[in-house]
Order: sequence, then structure tokens, then C-alpha cells
Amino acid sequence: MDIGGRNPSSDDVIAGVLYSVLILLVFLPVLDLIDGFNLTYRYAPLLIISLHLGLGLFSFTLDTWSTSRGDTAQILGTGAGVALASHVNHYLGLLPDQTPDQLPLAFPALSVGLVGAALLRLVVGVLVLMATRALMKAITIPLVCWVTGVPSGDVRKARQHMEVELPYRYIVYGVVGFNVLFLVPWLFSYVQFS
Repeated sequence: MDIGGRNPSSDDVIAGVLYSVLILLVFLPVLDLIDGFNLTYRYAPLLIISLHLGLGLFSFTLDTWSTSRGDTAQILGTGAGVALASHVNHYLGLLPDQTPDQLPLAFPALSVGLVGAALLRLVVGVLVLMATRALMKAITIPLVCWVTGVPSGDVRKARQHMEVELPYRYIVYGVVGFNVLFLVPWLFSYVQFS
């Protein structure tokens, strides 16, 4: 496959692995501190959104359209949505941590009913997320086009503009990430579908 006029090589893969190891070495020692901050600090949602937006703005320096730009915005949006959902779950007391006397968790006996319930939860959860994505896409693209002044008649062409693609992906997948960790589990809890 030709990427940017050259063939990807094993050097690219090795460089990616080394970058991943470097990131882990830096963040692993402070991961509990970051997690505690995200869950308990009052202004964590504002910081989460600002940090993810800032990372997105500083990482998009391409002058031409690229699919990797949208993919990066999608990853950052999903991460922001999941982090916000974690904060909301903690704030509302939903999905609490297990107490030491509840650990270790016991695996339920495998049965047809358990497998059926798991499959039903999977299908319902995926349908909720697909509906969320479709609704947010239908709302976000025309709204972002209107705000930026980009014609929205040809959605494919409009999404090739950075000022449309990045907010669209960030917002849509931020909401999807939020719903993965907050709305779907809350819905299952509300209808007592556990």
C-alpha cells in the first residue's frame, strides 16, 4: 500500500512501538493520580474537554486533507467522552468500585440464559450507539457547515474541510464515547436489565 508517496516499512512499525513504550513509561507512574483527578476534581470536565481539544488543535498541522486527521479527532473525541462519562458516573454514584469484601469476583455459571442475556445486552447496546451516532451525525454536519460557512450540499466534500471534519468527528464520537460508559449502562440499570 502506498502511503504519502512511499511504502510503509518495518521502521514505521518499530518507531510506533517505541513511541508507545515511551508514552507508557511517562504516564504509567502517574495513571492513578490522573484517574483520581478525572473522577473527583470539580472542574475535571472542563479540563478534559480543553485538553482533548488542545491536543487535537496542536496535532493537525497538515495543509491538505487526510483521513488520519479525522481519525485522530475521532480518537480524541471518544477519549473525552469516556473520561466525562467516568466523571459523571463517579459524581452520581453509579458503577461504584467493588469493596474489598466483594473481591475476588465470582464468575456466574455458564448457562443458555446468561449467554442469551449477554447477547441481548450487546445487541441493544450497539443499537443505542448506532442510533446515537446517526442522530449526532445528522445534527452535527449541517450545524458545523453552517457555523463555518462551508456548503453542506455535498457532505463528502464538506467533510474534506478541516474546520468541518474535526469538530464533526470530535463531537459525534465524544457523545458516542459518553454513551458507551454512561447512557447504555444507566439504561440497562433503569430497566433492570442486568
